[in-house]
Amino acid sequence: MPSHHTPALDDTRRRSAPEYEQRVLTVPATLSRGDLTRMLTDEAELGRWELTRTRIYVGGHRKIWLRRRIIRVRRTL
Repeated sequence: MPSHHTPALDDTRRRSAPEYEQRVLTVPATLSRGDLTRMLTDEAELGRWELTRTRIYVGGHRKIWLRRRIIRVRRTL
């Protein structure tokens, strides 16, 4: 059966895929869940960050991965 792979189409998809900036936060176990929620809400609303992953470790500290889309400005002239 012949393959219907088109390299030009794959290149177009790759170029149009959004790029993201990553940020990793390490949160101590002493920070309350409510304070953490407020902090992440502020990051989302003011910094346009979105939650990607959360991991809670044995000692109670957390690692939180955030990302936001990189917006490239293109010249119009």
